[in-house]
Amino acid sequence: MSTFQAPKGTYDLLPPASATYLAVRDALAAPLKRSGYGYVETPGFENVELFARGVGESTDIVTKEMYAFETKGGDRLALRPEGTASVLRATLEANLHKAGNLPVKLWYSGSYYRYERPQKGRYRHFSQVGAEAIGAEDPALDAELIVLADQAYRSLGLRGFRILLNSLGDRECRPAYREALQGFLRGLDLDDETRRRIEINPLRVLDDKRRDVQRQLEGAPLLRDHLCDACRAYHDEVRALLTAQGVAFEDDPRLVRGLDYYTRTTFEFVHDGLGSQSAVGGGGRYDGLSEMIGGPALPSVGWALGVDRTVLALQAEGVTLELPPVTSVFAVPLGDEARRVLFAAVTELRRAGIAADLSYGGKGIKGAMRSADRSGARYTLVAGERDLEAGVAQLKDMESGEQEAVALDKIVDRLRTLLG
Repeated sequence: MSTFQAPKGTYDLLPPASATYLAVRDALAAPLKRSGYGYVETPGFENVELFARGVGESTDIVTKEMYAFETKGGDRLALRPEGTASVLRATLEANLHKAGNLPVKLWYSGSYYRYERPQKGRYRHFSQVGAEAIGAEDPALDAELIVLADQAYRSLGLRGFRILLNSLGDRECRPAYREALQGFLRGLDLDDETRRRIEINPLRVLDDKRRDVQRQLEGAPLLRDHLCDACRAYHDEVRALLTAQGVAFEDDPRLVRGLDYYTRTTFEFVHDGLGSQSAVGGGGRYDGLSEMIGGPALPSVGWALGVDRTVLALQAEGVTLELPPVTSVFAVPLGDEARRVLFAAVTELRRAGIAADLSYGGKGIKGAMRSADRSGARYTLVAGERDLEAGVAQLKDMESGEQEAVALDKIVDRLRTLLG
């Protein structure tokens, strides 16, 4: 055993469990690929200032959770704690928004990093699939992304998730709400750090998960009571579009997201089978983020769905995904000449799109068949000297135990027929 271990709060994805994570990632991305979203990949680290401006200097992510470091050249960088700021930065840098085809629709997948207290469903390294629609203000875009996430979860067999929906208003109506909220919060029994948040961004206090704080927030003013006519009409249209598509949601007037850039539509996907870490994904509209990081006005909307959390939600519901076999055919050569012949057969099977593997290391028949069992292969292909003299290999169905001799030049055709 190695003297090294994975860093605290991280994990290794290993077979066979890793196959489930890959399937979840593919399922979350599939509706996006059908809806005009192109794939984007950004670096695992960015300039610290990108997240300080975009995510918000008053957020826990920036003040407590971000992995920041200084390079040998003196640059201040951070491992990415979320994906939106990086994707928007990449869009602006490549001038995708100037191509004349707005919105720019992008999706991404990768690992993100936050220094948090490790617990089930909350890791320091985690995986997400995200989507951003950049450069258009349209309630249909907000609704589209929520519908696509709903489709993705349902395609996996999840049924126990809920969609929470709210509006955070915009720069026109939020100042009046901010003032009313600050007046309320200043009268509460809060610690010094939370009181400092009241003056910087009081919405962050509403996102505080501590029970003693939540109890005091019960009478807090609601943003929906302060929405301007334009924001109220926009939110009503998002709700109407979702309802027309049969997507159930719950209005949650206290829902805020943990990032400073959100405006208007905000939403969260929660699963009650996950305990305190119930959110499996979320997102919203961020119309001012481009300007925050030095770009032009580009109203945008997006979400990120947690791969790790989604896997936990599947486990909570007892959903087992149907995964393609890692190996369909396992070849067992008995002797040097048989190894050359079956190596060629396995290569041809793979070229034909059939998952095939070979027993390596000169194992005897018993050891090789144990390897075949562990591989989960449906068929084994065995050949020794006598088989080669007859120009055949022995094909065994590992489920039924039935065995047949197959001509060496007919192996691919026969397995294609058997495997459909």
